Amino acid sequence: MINVPLLTKICEAPGAPGFEHKIRKIVMHEMEPLADKITIDNMGNLICLKKGKKDKKIMIAAHMDEIGFIITHIDDNGFLRFHTLGGFDPKTLTAQRVIVHGKKDLIGVMGSKPIHLMSPEERGKNVKTTDYFIDLGLSKKEVSQYVNVGDPVTRERTLIEMGNCVNCKSIDNRVSVFILIETFRRLNKNLPFDVYGVFTVQEEVGIRGASVAAHYIEPDFGFGLDTTIAFDVPEAEPHEMVTRLGEGTAIKIMDSSTICDPRMVRFMKATAGKHKIKWQTEILPAGGTDTAGLQRMGKKGAIAGCISIPTRHIHQVIEMAHKDDIDGSINLLKKCIEEIDSFDWSF
Repeated sequence: MINVPLLTKICEAPGAPGFEHKIRKIVMHEMEPLADKITIDNMGNLICLKKGKKDKKIMIAAHMDEIGFIITHIDDNGFLRFHTLGGFDPKTLTAQRVIVHGKKDLIGVMGSKPIHLMSPEERGKNVKTTDYFIDLGLSKKEVSQYVNVGDPVTRERTLIEMGNCVNCKSIDNRVSVFILIETFRRLNKNLPFDVYGVFTVQEEVGIRGASVAAHYIEPDFGFGLDTTIAFDVPEAEPHEMVTRLGEGTAIKIMDSSTICDPRMVRFMKATAGKHKIKWQTEILPAGGTDTAGLQRMGKKGAIAGCISIPTRHIHQVIEMAHKDDIDGSINLLKKCIEEIDSFDWSF
């Protein structure tokens, strides 16, 4: 069973790209008793080292940031305009609550033109993010006391359990933050290589933190941890599903930014089979992860792969993952770290 209260705390914490300080504080508190050394680099990456026996390095990257917004304008009536931080499907914003993180947190609503007032042409158009504004229910004078241009905004949604699933905003990628913490908690004391657990920043706007961290660490081996699409829903064709919820942790073959090292893919598959860990393959046609940064930003590059967590309704406010897939991801990462020196890594 997974620690749902801890996962809840991690998922509900705010942390838009570039504004990860609150989630980083939570992660640091959890990691302090689990790591031999913790540092924060100039970008804000939290780097947690667990020493191993041999002079090789494993880097594991899980990004702390979540998709969000940044305030760009406050109009004369106190309504806010914004720019997106990360990728959004505009139609998912309709009538959603958000939190504006100004001098104090304020709940807002994503507003747009009522359908009753739309012309037939307007109703047929695809909605754009610029069609929305944030309504705080306050006057311009009241808003200006607490909110400035440049303040971040995150989605407002608490975590609930649905069957054997968890549902919340920011499952992407807080579930991976949780997995990395729990993996460190379960690791054996005698590890073959040094393990760098890196909780990265600004992944959603271009894999920025992982690239800097990999350049600093120069890992020999790398594991990305991130969510992936589970499109196992009505009317989806089998070839569109990418992964299925509850069918196990996913071993990435490739995405738009990474072709995983075939040696790492073989190793991960063999390790999962050996320990009877349920798994499925993943090929993601669009979208990248921190795996790209850790694979190629060190001087020599890294033998890299990725453990992906199947997630429905991704990049919305109701992202959903299966508890068994989460637990399987922890188990696979743990075994891969502990047994990485037993594999033949030659070409």
